[in-house]
Amino acid sequence: MNYSETLKYLFERLPMYQRVGGAAYKANLDNTHQMTEMLGHPETKFKTLHIAGTNGKGSTAHLLASVLQECGYKTGLYTSPHHVDFRERIRINGQKIAEQWAVDFIARWRTRLEAIDLSFFEMTVGMAFQYFAEEAVDIAVVEVGMGGRLDSTNVITPLASVITNIGMDHNRFLGDTLPQIAVEKAGIIKNRVPVIIGESQAGVMPVFENIAQGCLAPITFADQNWQIKNDEANGVLSLFYQEQHSFDLNNPLQGSFQIKNLKTVMETIRVLQAGGLEIPTEALIRGIERVKENTGLRGRWQTLATKPLTIADSGHNREGIMEVVENLKAIHYHKLHFVLGVVNDKSLDGMLKLLPQDAEYYFCKADIPRGLAADELAIQAAGHGLSGNVFASVVAALQAAQAQAREDDLIFVGGSTFVVAEVLE
Repeated sequence: MNYSETLKYLFERLPMYQRVGGAAYKANLDNTHQMTEMLGHPETKFKTLHIAGTNGKGSTAHLLASVLQECGYKTGLYTSPHHVDFRERIRINGQKIAEQWAVDFIARWRTRLEAIDLSFFEMTVGMAFQYFAEEAVDIAVVEVGMGGRLDSTNVITPLASVITNIGMDHNRFLGDTLPQIAVEKAGIIKNRVPVIIGESQAGVMPVFENIAQGCLAPITFADQNWQIKNDEANGVLSLFYQEQHSFDLNNPLQGSFQIKNLKTVMETIRVLQAGGLEIPTEALIRGIERVKENTGLRGRWQTLATKPLTIADSGHNREGIMEVVENLKAIHYHKLHFVLGVVNDKSLDGMLKLLPQDAEYYFCKADIPRGLAADELAIQAAGHGLSGNVFASVVAALQAAQAQAREDDLIFVGGSTFVVAEVLE
């Protein structure tokens, strides 16, 4: 197979959660353990960081990878899902995995791996670990796909386990309460491995503390140690550790939620430094400031155009939409045009009731089976006082918004990673 045929095989032959949802979910790690044993346990041949959480884990993973890269470490980065190119998922020092390497991996292992009945995600985890091992990375930052305890990435023993926060998402698989979801996320905590929690959330802190204690894992909460002052006018962040000023840096990322992620990053770096990993302050600052250039971070409060201002963000659950709405309130505009699409297995009421009723909505469906039909989305949205028109595609919805908007209006695109992916493409 050539590269396009290999991608078709990966997308169409293997069950893929991002496309079909629950049918691709595996409720154990049996397949992953068989796969890594077959590959010779590549996951043991390099150091790792493991990143879980409901929101912010992707940005946190990119920031950490960028910092490590600036330190001179050969740094792998595994994230999901991708926006435009499958190879976004697997990078070394920001460079996407070579097309031919992916082709050769599938050609070499396809028959034996098919015998295990792998999902798309399991196969790509194996591909990433094998690639990082063969390319001899010094360290890899590995983002959890969903949950933690039963996620295919959870076969590594990292230098640190990082959990950004807990919110209501993937309830069908992870639980109906925040403590239940926290237990699943805390499944990445390993014996005597430091764990960093991004946010001190009253309802779930005891869950993390108890599980960490049982694993003899030192635990810290990033927001208890770090404060960040944001001088938005000058684009400068001032970072304080336990109220003592550490340093200032230029803010590379828009969106107030990135301040939370940065606290998580800083606490993780502090723990790694305490564990003996050399991370000079100069490299730390460069890594944060150059995260987009170093890692290809996209789709997080990303400006697509300026007249009218057009912003896309991948927030796709209640907590993510709360952050979106707060950030929209900080922008001065005449009218808001909201291009909205969602997937069909989300609890929509919690999201829709947060959205502004005075916006004009452009309802659409991302081109995946898991997307919720645009007319059904419009019906549910109307129940929350949201009005607008239905469009045949994401691009058609965006084009309609662009045609309607004045220069001083604001166009926002969101509701799903896959909606954002189509406008980036």
